[in-house]
Amino acid sequence: MNLLLWGTEINEDLFPVLEQIKEIGFDGVEIPIFDTNPEKWYSWRAKLDELGLKRIAVTINGPDFNQISADAEMRKATLERNKRAIDCAMILGSDLLTGPFHSALGAFTGVPPTKQELLWAKENLWDLAEYADSMGITLGLEYLNRFESYLVSSSDELLALVEEINHPACKIMFDTFHANIEEKSMTEAIKKLAKHLVHVQLSENDRSTLGKGRIDFSEILAALQSINYDGMLSIEAFSMKLPAANIWRKMFDSEEQLMKDSLSFLKSHL
Repeated sequence: MNLLLWGTEINEDLFPVLEQIKEIGFDGVEIPIFDTNPEKWYSWRAKLDELGLKRIAVTINGPDFNQISADAEMRKATLERNKRAIDCAMILGSDLLTGPFHSALGAFTGVPPTKQELLWAKENLWDLAEYADSMGITLGLEYLNRFESYLVSSSDELLALVEEINHPACKIMFDTFHANIEEKSMTEAIKKLAKHLVHVQLSENDRSTLGKGRIDFSEILAALQSINYDGMLSIEAFSMKLPAANIWRKMFDSEEQLMKDSLSFLKSHL
């Protein structure tokens, strides 16, 4: 279960939520790394170990940290910031750092990505992958839809970037919300990404309860089975507690209801 359902304040106040997630029957949690002070995450690791929950770290860069900025100092600062996120993931006990940190969420130039921007992304992500590898962590890059990012917004574009980076610690994650907007075929996209796929987020077309929208999860699960995917399946749902998601109406009764119904739906299809 992805903790962004409860907003962006990721602190120890969420420990009762972790207990609830475990009680409902989840095997693990996806934890956003916004605070890159490594000291913060020791208590989280202890709590997750106590509950027996697996964990996957995810991070996001906003306009203040952009690995493809024309400003060399910002590119340098972003690389260092993302290295600190890797430090936090290591302390947390995650062997993955996932997310769209190849560029900045919501930052646009009004034109397609340039060759120079793709080169900056390649150089910075190769350096980041080297650092991650030294920590025993693999990067799982995520593409976002065209309304949230422009460097890579489809499986083909992200695949091309990752294969250009060509580092064993630089891989790909797949999010059904973005793929539902950008892909002609979920099945074909998953098959194309197969050898690089390390994580999957299952998210409805409206970011709400799985099975209450229009995404065909049977197709997605069958495609994952066909490539022998054996990583984690994370449920990612958002609410009005996450303003960046632009959700302005209530779409479920409670976080508990959403978790129970989504997990039940998913298990019925596995």
